[in-house]
Amino acid sequence: MTIQYNNNSLYFDDIDISKISNEIKTPYYLYSETTILKNLESYTSQLGELNSLICYSVKANSNLSILSLFAKNNTGFDIVSGGELERVIHAGGDTNKVVFSGVGKTDDEIRFALKNNILCFNVESTGELYRINKVAESMGLVAEVSLRVNPEIDPKTHPYITTGLSENKFGISHDEILQLFISAKELTSVNVCGIDYHIGSQILELKPFVDSAKKVKSLVDKLHQNGITLNHVDIGGGLGISYNNEATITRKEYVKELIDIFKDYEFKIILEPGRSLVGDAGILVTKVVEIKSNSIGKNFLVVDAGMNDLLRPPLYNAYHDILESKVINKKSVMYDVVGPICETADFLGKERQLKTDIGELIIIKDTGAYGFVLSSNYNSRPKCGEYIIKNGTVKCIRSREELTDIFGDEKEHLNTT
Repeated sequence: MTIQYNNNSLYFDDIDISKISNEIKTPYYLYSETTILKNLESYTSQLGELNSLICYSVKANSNLSILSLFAKNNTGFDIVSGGELERVIHAGGDTNKVVFSGVGKTDDEIRFALKNNILCFNVESTGELYRINKVAESMGLVAEVSLRVNPEIDPKTHPYITTGLSENKFGISHDEILQLFISAKELTSVNVCGIDYHIGSQILELKPFVDSAKKVKSLVDKLHQNGITLNHVDIGGGLGISYNNEATITRKEYVKELIDIFKDYEFKIILEPGRSLVGDAGILVTKVVEIKSNSIGKNFLVVDAGMNDLLRPPLYNAYHDILESKVINKKSVMYDVVGPICETADFLGKERQLKTDIGELIIIKDTGAYGFVLSSNYNSRPKCGEYIIKNGTVKCIRSREELTDIFGDEKEHLNTT
């Protein structure tokens, strides 16, 4: 994304943050359409004419306008719930390009996906495979499925977003999956058309991707030796972004290396990027409501956004760069940037050197992925609005909630209990 100071004011995609915040209530998320499309193009240009399909990981940012943008650019979608499939449909996505991942698919979700003719289910267990077969049989259909292998590769990332180790809940053991492929041939209402794997998220090194791809390649060869051919291999996602000036691999390096490993096969390659498409395309804008210091000299910058708006810092101890919206003539101070939520874990950044004051805005960078989607109404706080910069204009893509919105139908039930 393009974020820079001009005449002492911070601009995001040539938009003056302070100026638009006179009309938009903080906190709010702001996304750059230009950055999203640029990130997507960096994948598609590298894939070229390869038989491939990009399935955007909906869980990263599921706003309908974001999904519609991807749909208009011919991407598929990786979903993990019936709700995400509903979103893809409303956004104009092609359900024939949808892969359904996740360990807890219900029979109703399986039925809904079959009715909408998705590309395939990424099957996470033997029990799930047989349930899908049963549901499909009851509907007189044949379900297209991929089996998700757990390659037992350490992605060198946060343990909460590691998905390719034996202690993780995801996928089928590498030692068991060959036999399941063979057994699945006896099922009449599923067609095993592919293999899937995904080792984790926010991966910054190339080696885990290469190691897992080579391990899956070896499995593909064993499948061929047993007379099992595949329509596709789904290599998942997980490519990270640099939140704190960390060294990371480029999309070009990532795609090139994986293409080289599978280049001698005729099947389709499916990719499931999420964070690397939208992560650096968003910011969270928030206002300073209080500044306080305690007896040990600790300084707190209290802002109107909290862990209910951005959960990543307390959940993963994740770092996000924090910037002032204006350059002001004031001595910088070391602050813990905290929110209004009644939890000690409610922080957006710790030990940040900032020049700001009460009423000023600060910007939390790189919040386009796993930002709003993880927000909640904790402490009965309304979820903030979402906006996107499109052709130099700021457009609302989700209105800020009002208190009446978060009550839902509770008041209707108030006198019935």
